[in-house]
Amino acid sequence: MGGCAGSRRRLLDSEGEETAPEPRPRLLDRQGALWKNAMGFWLLGLCNNFSYVVMLSAAHDILSHQRASGNQSHAVLLADILPTLVIKLLAPLGLHLLPYSPRVLVSGICSAGSFILVAFSHSVGTSLCGVVLASISSGLGEVTFLSLTAFYPRAVISWWSSGTGGAGLLGALSYLGLTQAGLSPQHTLLSMLGIPALLLASYFFLLTSPEPQDPGGEEEAETSARQPLINSEAPEAKPDSSLNLSLQERWTVFKGLLWYIVPLVLVYFAEYFINQGLFELLFFRNTSLTHAQQYRWYQMLYQAGVFVSRSSLRCCRIRFTWVLALLQCFNLAFLLVDVWLSFLPSIYLVFLIILYEGLLGGAAYVNTFHNIALETSDEHREFAMAAACISDTLGISLSGLLALPLHDFLCHLS
Repeated sequence: MGGCAGSRRRLLDSEGEETAPEPRPRLLDRQGALWKNAMGFWLLGLCNNFSYVVMLSAAHDILSHQRASGNQSHAVLLADILPTLVIKLLAPLGLHLLPYSPRVLVSGICSAGSFILVAFSHSVGTSLCGVVLASISSGLGEVTFLSLTAFYPRAVISWWSSGTGGAGLLGALSYLGLTQAGLSPQHTLLSMLGIPALLLASYFFLLTSPEPQDPGGEEEAETSARQPLINSEAPEAKPDSSLNLSLQERWTVFKGLLWYIVPLVLVYFAEYFINQGLFELLFFRNTSLTHAQQYRWYQMLYQAGVFVSRSSLRCCRIRFTWVLALLQCFNLAFLLVDVWLSFLPSIYLVFLIILYEGLLGGAAYVNTFHNIALETSDEHREFAMAAACISDTLGISLSGLLALPLHDFLCHLS
């Protein structure tokens, strides 16, 4: 409120006389804080998803060494999805009662625990416990850090999204590179225990204390041109917490969020239906790449597309995210027909489509949360960001329910 009052005071003063320029040291301090927060959220996004990506790759390797059956592979997928889904379903109802620092500590401890459990795993059960810990860490971290963006300038959403996109690419490359260099999976995982430590250091030492800030400039003009998700007569103030919101207010905000939640659910449904159900079936024999190499290329191109588009908010902003949902559903239909009829002549066409798939998915994620930040009032933003987190996990869960049976059905046909 003090920042807003100061802005109005400066505006009134400027009508009568020219105001003095802001002292340079203060301006430099403010710019330094902006960069620290930007880098802090980028590292938080990287670390939150990095350990998750690496741990899952390692868990699958260990399960394969233990000759896990198909049912156990499905159990890995369930252990990967269900804890995150439960956390995100319950988060809007009561997670705000727990302060941010304990949440971040729990997330970091679970991330480290997942590395240690999978590294020293000698049984399927232990490996699955590692998968569960990684899922808890990732889900709790995403809800926590996206809610935390409500207390900082909206630009940090772009940095957070870019970090999460980089995690998929760098996580897969680092695990592959270290194991190819000769490190055992166990030593590779133990060498990555610095990732949870970096997450905790970024939160406790790099981020500055949140203060009332005026987004200003281009974002302020863009916000004024938008229609709010719900109408409110209350004066806008930077949120202290979501504790004061009644259940009726939460339901009203959630209904307004459906305009963005539903398209993002559809994007992730189509995206992970392709990744879980079709990638292994898009096999080309007229190439020097083996089946396993083709699958790895699909994964790397998808992660590259996600990283680029999640980092693109400063260059390209999309308000109507339902267009991205329609395009992603068309991608799913197109590749499903190709799996059935095998009409694409070259794997390089599939490479382009999968890169495009990643671009659409990353763009939908970053623009959804950016639009929510613009169109919610300050007092509702923390709750809105936490509630919208369910979108990606719900889409992934629904796709898993359908993609795995369809994958088996198509395998029997071929």
